[in-house]
Parts: sequence; structure tokens; C-alpha cells
Amino acid sequence: MALAGCSSAGGTGTTTLSFTSWDTAAVMKPLITAFEKENPKIKVAPSYVSPPTYIATLQTRMLAGTASDVVILNPEDQTQLVANKKLLDLTSAPFVSNLASVNKQTYSVDGKLYGASVASWGGGVLYNEELLKKVGFTTPPQSWSEFLALSQKLKAAGITPFYEAGDGISVSLLALLGLQNEASGGTMDADIFSGKTTFEKEWTPALETWGQLFSTGVESRDTAGLTGDQVVASFVKGDVAMIGTGPWTVSTVRAGAPKMTLGFFAVPGSTKGDTFWAGAASPAYAINAKTQNKDAAEKFISFLTSKSGAELYNKGTAAITTTTNFTPVVDTAIKPMVEPVQKGKIYFASVSWPKYQNALSPYVNSLLQQFIQGKYSASETAGMIDKKLAELKAAG
Repeated sequence: MALAGCSSAGGTGTTTLSFTSWDTAAVMKPLITAFEKENPKIKVAPSYVSPPTYIATLQTRMLAGTASDVVILNPEDQTQLVANKKLLDLTSAPFVSNLASVNKQTYSVDGKLYGASVASWGGGVLYNEELLKKVGFTTPPQSWSEFLALSQKLKAAGITPFYEAGDGISVSLLALLGLQNEASGGTMDADIFSGKTTFEKEWTPALETWGQLFSTGVESRDTAGLTGDQVVASFVKGDVAMIGTGPWTVSTVRAGAPKMTLGFFAVPGSTKGDTFWAGAASPAYAINAKTQNKDAAEKFISFLTSKSGAELYNKGTAAITTTTNFTPVVDTAIKPMVEPVQKGKIYFASVSWPKYQNALSPYVNSLLQQFIQGKYSASETAGMIDKKLAELKAAG
């Protein structure tokens, strides 16, 4: 905290640059070391805050004027931070040319860029190939009906077909909504928030499709209470054949079940051949508007977005980096999602919402748990989201 926001050049001509990261020291230390070697007159002073508390910590420090020179930015935070003039405009920075279009779009407000995101993630169906082969699986399903049919074969063979966590918007629903968004020209959320359309109109078809998992018994309604860790633990033990998740799960499965043969496939939609991935641009590097070390901060982000920076980040995280100057090395199971992720063929609801993310997300998560349990229909669920949005608009 003593370093935050007021780092400056020392008597030796060395600039101390404060940096708050939600990636661990194990990930960031190699990057910082390499940067300091290239820039011996800049010393990076990092602090680390875990993701569960990072957003609240950043907001508190920004409001108090004690935030670091360089911070990690999430899409859910940027609207408020930009409105309060807490971030520097990076639109004209030279490193912007290294960034992928979807990453730039995610961290732009009113045509100006405020965050440099070097990676994205995808979410789909992770499967245990050995269990699927027991029911004749050879290629990924290309329609929702084929996915349900595969699941019913597994169930008939005494194998639990599919799990997803109930503590957030599931990967399969996000992908189905992504198909809906794509069909509307990519403006679904902007149109909902502007009043041109509604959640009830846009979300009901996807919710009806997704709801078939529970109405047909492919997934038990009890999964509404499952956490992500519980879902992964069941998969590692071989208790479930498929789970909705992202690439971060693979290392855990490799460690817990090294002999398991893994694969990923995209979530199929109602029309044969239409498939999609959940996902979003990863958190971005941003500069505190009150920094006294703008040049050093830009040099640091320039390195993080360089080929060397992307390579080190990929090595430390196994993330799908999206910068134009480096091809990421990923686990074989993750390869099917790399190209669509890099091209931005991914969707995550709250990232696409232009405002009210922090208030709307937990409300939607709660509603979806009740939908899974059968308390509300698809149209009722979507309609209640419209009512909540109207309340938020009325409150200002």
C-alpha cells in the first residue's frame, strides 16, 4: 500500500513501478524478472491479491487513491472506473497493435481502450473418452438432440452423463446464448439494455433448450447446489462422463487422473452444425490515472504484450494467449477451442452487458438455480431478469 499510486524515481535514477496482480507470484515473477533485465532502470514492486477478493480490493484502493501504477482490470469493473476517470486511455499506445480484436473490444468504452488483455479462455464440454467410447462415441455431437442422445446412452449404461456447477451461469447455457447473440448480429446485449428487445425474448429459447437437460433427467435438479470444485472432483474420480468447464480444469484432471484420455468439444445448438463456446477475454493490464510513472507503466505493459511476454505468460499459465505475435502452446485436449477463442467466437453474458454487472450477475445466478430446480419456467426466468434490469435503470 505504501508503494501504491506514488512510486517515483529514486536517487539512483531507478523508477519503482507498483503493480497489483491477481495472477500468483509463480506466474508473474518470471515476467517481471525478464522485464527488469530489459529495463534495468525500472524496478517492479508487485503485490498479489487472489481473484475472490481482487475486485473489491481494487475498487477500494481506486476510491482511496492508493491503487498501484499498473493494475489488473476486469470487464465488470471498467465501466465504473472509466466513468470515475480512474484509468488512463491506452488507445494510442504502441502495444495496441499486438492485441486481438475481441480483447480490444472487451476493454473499450465509447471507442477508447483502457485495458491490454493478452489471453482469452473458452468453455465447452470436457469428456472422458474411455467412458464415451463405451456407448459408441466417435465424434463430437453436432446438434443439441445428438448431445441429449449421447447423454441418454450413457445414462442407460449406468454412467452419469453430465455435470455443471450451479453457482454461476453454466458453460452450456452461455454457449447457447452465444449462438443467439451471433444470430442477432452480435448486438443482443446492447439491444436488450437499450430497450430494443428484452431478456424474455432473447433468452427464453436458449433457456428452454438448456432446460431439457433437467426435464429429461440428463442432469439431476440437485446439481443446482454443486460447486465447480465438486464437479471437477467427480470427473477426476470417473463418476461422470462429461462436464461443462474451461481449460483451467485440465491441469487438475491430469494431476488427479493421469491415465484419463481427455477431450473438449463445443456446445451444440438446436440446428445441426451450429456449435459455440462460452468464454471471454481474460483480465487486462491497465494504468492508474493517478500514476506518476506513465512512461514506465507503458513500457511494462508493452513488454507483457510482446512476444517474449506472451510466451512467458503462456508457459506459466497454459493460457490461450491471443496476441498477434505468438502462437500459444496448449494441452492437446484444449486444441479444439484455440482457433475459435482467438477469433472471438466465444460468449460470456456479464462481460457483454454494458452496465449493472455487479448487481445483475448474482441475481441471475440465483434465478438460474431456481430454474434448475423447476421453480420457474424459461419465460418466467427471463422475464424476471427484465424486471430487475428495469429496477436498476430506475435507481440510476
